[in-house]
Amino acid sequence: MRVTAGGAKSYILNYRAGGVERRLTIGSCDTWSAVAAVRHARELRQAIDLGKDPLAEREAEAAAAMEAAGQTVASVLDAYVASYARKRLRRWQVVESVFRRLVVPAVGKLPVHELNRGHIARMLDKIENESGPVMADRTRAYLSSCLAWFAERDEEFNYGAVMVKQKRRSTNASRSRVLTDDELRAVWQAAGEGGTFGAQAGTFGALVRLLLLTAARRTEVAGMMRSEIDAAGVWTLPAVRSKNKRPLSLPLSKAARAVIEAQPKVGDYVFSSSTGGEYVAYSRGKLAMDGALGDAVQPWVLHDLRRTARSLMSRAGVRPDVAERVLNHAIQGVAAVYDRHSYQAEMGAALEALASMVERIVNPPAANVVSMRREG
Repeated sequence: MRVTAGGAKSYILNYRAGGVERRLTIGSCDTWSAVAAVRHARELRQAIDLGKDPLAEREAEAAAAMEAAGQTVASVLDAYVASYARKRLRRWQVVESVFRRLVVPAVGKLPVHELNRGHIARMLDKIENESGPVMADRTRAYLSSCLAWFAERDEEFNYGAVMVKQKRRSTNASRSRVLTDDELRAVWQAAGEGGTFGAQAGTFGALVRLLLLTAARRTEVAGMMRSEIDAAGVWTLPAVRSKNKRPLSLPLSKAARAVIEAQPKVGDYVFSSSTGGEYVAYSRGKLAMDGALGDAVQPWVLHDLRRTARSLMSRAGVRPDVAERVLNHAIQGVAAVYDRHSYQAEMGAALEALASMVERIVNPPAANVVSMRREG
């Protein structure tokens, strides 16, 4: 088993072919069991003992697939996903989705050797305008990896002359975006009308609502399991799934529990894919929701919901130190050493206050309600 610096784990087989050391990736530990990997490794060893080179055969199949397709950009993307991403990337479905939705419609039909920086730059500008700078940067990174992989297999392809550099962006704006009340109302309503913007959009809409009601990170909520929630409605986020590697016990509000209980029970994941796995179709859901929202909301990203929730807690009168604990931020200073209180009741009250604030925003009181003046 090989573990990368980023924590990705995969099963590999080291062998020699023609006097050369070879390393073949069997698959990710997330999708292959140890028993299945060992069995497959034995089959590969038998082939190697007969003089075959499995890695060379795999590369030849990928090359043949690209050649048969005329080596368009789309065929290169398909070969990369089949021969590399599926076997080495934990979230290869996300890469495949980005290629299918954003890259193929823009440059997929071009012969790969005619691809140039202008094509890529115009594509990324369009993605940035329609889906935001984060998605543009992510698409560039996925495409860059694919084209670098292809360049190693085609001497005529000049990666350096094709790929554009990543833009240097100021982080100040991205770290200050908070949805206005009108924008929040539009997003909340769209999130409850999932059927209007595509398959599995209902799952994405529920995910959006829970992100706002918990102030948690996208991956933390998307990976939420029913087994992490106890009978009292306390969600225990394990350290292994927390960005700062700190576990968190979060008493969910009634509104948050209602969102969770409404989700179809397919396996242990609260938000699951059609096959019961972890939900990863964020980009597709976000793109569809943005299309439904139109001009009602200025460009935004899912992380803005976390910042918006934190701001709403302040508006609701939640103490800053309690709100920071809800966000699982490390408490600094002497309090971090001496204050060992769990703050469970306080965090529960904070999330209920957040839910009440959201309710007042998305369902404002009627404009014709007036106060009665008492006669003197």
